Amino acid sequence: MKTYKIITCIFLFISMFTQACQKDDETQGNPTPVPPEEEVPSSEFNYIYNQGTDGFELYRIPAIVKSKSNTLLAFAEARKARSNGDSGDIDLVVKRSSDNGKTWSKQITIWNDGQNTCGNPVPIVDDRGRIHLLMTWNFQTDKWGAITNGTGEDSRRPYYTYSDDDGITWAQPVEITSSVKKEKWDWYATGPCHGIQIQKGIHKGRLVAPNYFTTRESGKVTSYSHIIYSDDYGKTWKPGEPTPVGGVGECSVAEIGEGTLMLNMRADEGFYRKSCTSMDGGLTWSSPQISIDQIDCKCQGSILSIGGAVFLSNAASATERINMTIKKSTDNGKNWKGQYTVYEGNSGYSDIVELSDSQIAIIYEGGEKRYTDGLAFKVVSIKSIQ
Repeated sequence: MKTYKIITCIFLFISMFTQACQKDDETQGNPTPVPPEEEVPSSEFNYIYNQGTDGFELYRIPAIVKSKSNTLLAFAEARKARSNGDSGDIDLVVKRSSDNGKTWSKQITIWNDGQNTCGNPVPIVDDRGRIHLLMTWNFQTDKWGAITNGTGEDSRRPYYTYSDDDGITWAQPVEITSSVKKEKWDWYATGPCHGIQIQKGIHKGRLVAPNYFTTRESGKVTSYSHIIYSDDYGKTWKPGEPTPVGGVGECSVAEIGEGTLMLNMRADEGFYRKSCTSMDGGLTWSSPQISIDQIDCKCQGSILSIGGAVFLSNAASATERINMTIKKSTDNGKNWKGQYTVYEGNSGYSDIVELSDSQIAIIYEGGEKRYTDGLAFKVVSIKSIQ
């Protein structure tokens, strides 16, 4: 009997040791294993950021770019408390993927300023490989209403940082408020979504970030879109003029021809997005016009230029934040006939990036219960947008 017990104990020890070795091998083969609480749920969502992970109740405000080294960088606001909305303890974070979004790195914190708000990412990849990032700060307790009526403890301030190692490390954020924001502007926001570097024309090489602000006119809060730009690879930033009329806000920018830029904007009123163009590198803009092909629920959207086509992602609904859609224009934004439905349900902010000549990818707010459930990622064939 004693011999039998000894043999049994030896067998159990060998079995446990073998299982432990197998787990070690699996971990070594996947240096950044996904914790159980971060596993993609059994639904159609492939979440890069999932609510209730890494100490944050939710993630919002996505932006995405692809580096010169073919690394995808997915940016987000990591929000400590859902109840604080756009204010309170918010950190700016990023995750990296070297396989076109099949797997993602652990979360990297770019900017954490204690209980204050650090957000609104606008990444720009330049032709030298540097990744520039525009961001916005506000004091922890200041909300939209207080800042827009001038009663906040502080104001909204734009900042700038950059990375030279594909987003692994980032320079200390530098405030650029005095260079780009006028004193009479109250609320100020970079983006949110990717910016661009102009590829053609007399302004080739210029870095362009789409921004917006509010001002008080006859006691009424009015919002305007504009851009800030750098002609010295991020060393200094300057503001372009606002749109000629207000009523537009969060915006995205694309180069649609040699010397021509387009702003695509969230409108304060109506059921459609608005667009305008610039022939001088973003210094001035034409009057914003509605596009009946761009139904919108007063939400952020993103545009992306690839070759002779322009793509738009937004929650394409007139009533609520649902129906995440990608549309395509082949005539510089005059008409948007190509269409692909990403997700019909709850969806909000988004950004899009070129993966190859035949594919783009989208990161968007989406979920079965609410659009803030997580930031989902999806690869879309360009041929399917028709």
